[in-house]
Amino acid sequence: MIVMKFGGTSVQDATAIHNAANIIQREQVRVPLIVVSACAGVTDMLIQLGELSSHGEEHKALGILEELYQRHQQIVSELAHGSTGSASGRTRSVKIANKWEGVRDTFMRDSEELRRLILSLSVLKELTPRTLDQIMSYGERWSSLLLYHELCQLRIPTIQVDARTILITNADFNHASPQMQLTETKTRELILPFVKKQQVVVTQGFIGSTSDSATTTLGRGGSDYSAAILGTVLDAEEIQIWTDVDGILSADPSILPGAYRIKRMTFEEASELAYFGAKVLHPSTILPAIEKDIPVRVLNSRNPESEGTLITREQTASTACIIKSIAYKEGITVVNVKSTRMLMAHGFLSKVFEVFAIHKKSVDVIATSEVGVALTVDSAENLEPLVHDLQSFAEVTVHHGKAVLCVVGENMRQTKGIAARLFAALDRSNVNVELISHGGSEINLTFVIKETDIEQAVKALHDEFFSGINEKDPMFDINHL
Repeated sequence: MIVMKFGGTSVQDATAIHNAANIIQREQVRVPLIVVSACAGVTDMLIQLGELSSHGEEHKALGILEELYQRHQQIVSELAHGSTGSASGRTRSVKIANKWEGVRDTFMRDSEELRRLILSLSVLKELTPRTLDQIMSYGERWSSLLLYHELCQLRIPTIQVDARTILITNADFNHASPQMQLTETKTRELILPFVKKQQVVVTQGFIGSTSDSATTTLGRGGSDYSAAILGTVLDAEEIQIWTDVDGILSADPSILPGAYRIKRMTFEEASELAYFGAKVLHPSTILPAIEKDIPVRVLNSRNPESEGTLITREQTASTACIIKSIAYKEGITVVNVKSTRMLMAHGFLSKVFEVFAIHKKSVDVIATSEVGVALTVDSAENLEPLVHDLQSFAEVTVHHGKAVLCVVGENMRQTKGIAARLFAALDRSNVNVELISHGGSEINLTFVIKETDIEQAVKALHDEFFSGINEKDPMFDINHL
């Protein structure tokens, strides 16, 4: 069996859902478990709905709810009446029509539940992480219901399983961690009987529940993580991540439309890219797959004929390129911690990291000198208490509007002169490097620049490292567009 995860853009409307169903039909013989994200943009709208409600702006929240309700009802109408293109293999029986009416009724009941919740929050003026998880869960529950019924309409033997009955987590709402042993037990107990009957199973990504049945979420982008977890506990032969691009590319196509498709990469390379900003893969996705050595394939639901990117333990070297891909993160803040007492001061760094740990702030890039340390954080939110604690033993300055840029490639381990070429390329483009870090894995080189310099930096590095690639290269597809 395989796991197929469909992201938000792959189920964003009736046409996308119908296309996803056709893709699943092609893989039916491999007995897929389908993991579905919310329709594109829905999670953000649900979060906004919750926040507005808790600020007493229930009229705006109710407006968002109405927009969500109408959007999903419109998708039902289009799928039920087959206005998504080819009607091949579809049936218009009374039974199917009644099932679509059942979907409408579900959306109506859910909307009423959310309406009551909006009114309650507007009185309480508080949105707890637990309540936010409950609100966010509707996105995946709705999209998976739509895809499930579209598969039934294509006469594919399909069953739907609520992810909250199989993916058991701790109670860290908004950022829950899976309890793997319980999840494995529940998943194998509830999913394997259907797999043995060659039935397609549809479930939700992103959401789970505690052992006492409170709805939780795995954090933004967590549907990839859900797919990897379920694939791992079921010993899947492959985990497929369906997105809206032809796999993992050599650079962000929004900056570089001519970026190349990477045919193959290692787990380690993919992990580094995901962590440092590659948008097609969640950072946690690779970890469960590594444990069981399960291949991960990143594919394009808008171009299903593309082979995508295959991620395995095996390394395949490019004949021309040292670098595999360029990734970046925007919205980075640099915290400089300086102390003239730092020189030869035992335990200074541990003291700094202790403060970051207390305030639950993770660090991406670290650079040290004799008198200080510079660290980057993803978000500038709630930095004041952290800075206050650091100031008790050091001088602290904070710099916003930065970006982390990262180049990744297994070949970097054995290749000299990468940094020199990198700095030369950036210098020619008038991009100043403010911090640099060579990762412990030795397959990435990471540096901090101004956020406004991202576009020219990515283009400069791509020109420097990828200009020698031709169509015969075993690693890259330069004609995928």
